[in-house]
Amino acid sequence: MRRIVIILATWWGTGYAPVAPGTVGTIAAIPLFLLLSLLPLYGYIPCVLAIGLAACWVAGRAEQIFGEKDNRRIVIDEVVGLLITMAAVPPTWPYLLAGFVLFRIFDVLKPPPIRFIERTVKGGWGVVLDDVLAGIYAQISLRILAILLPLAS
Repeated sequence: MRRIVIILATWWGTGYAPVAPGTVGTIAAIPLFLLLSLLPLYGYIPCVLAIGLAACWVAGRAEQIFGEKDNRRIVIDEVVGLLITMAAVPPTWPYLLAGFVLFRIFDVLKPPPIRFIERTVKGGWGVVLDDVLAGIYAQISLRILAILLPLAS
């Protein structure tokens, strides 16, 4: 079970990237998004919810294994954040690129209340919840961007 937790928490080892593991983990989430984007929204949302709940458990166990709160190798939270960012968004490269950039900006800058959540919520819930909020911010920003500057396919 320990090995499965590490594989999932590091999203198939991408969390071991020597530079910007969160960014690498987010990139590695794109194939999962492309697969889930084949589902209708009423299938996509329950899948993301299930992945998010599993990610909370996995991240909590990984914190115990790595012996550190929100260890940088844990990137399954970035997977959840990207999936939220891209919900009901066309799986085209312009949208993927814009969603990726927006999510990374919000995940790194952590505007309120993201930083507060990251610092106060403990365990796997805290690891994942700040990325959920970053994903929501990015989702809203992506929709505004698409209205102001329609993203071609």
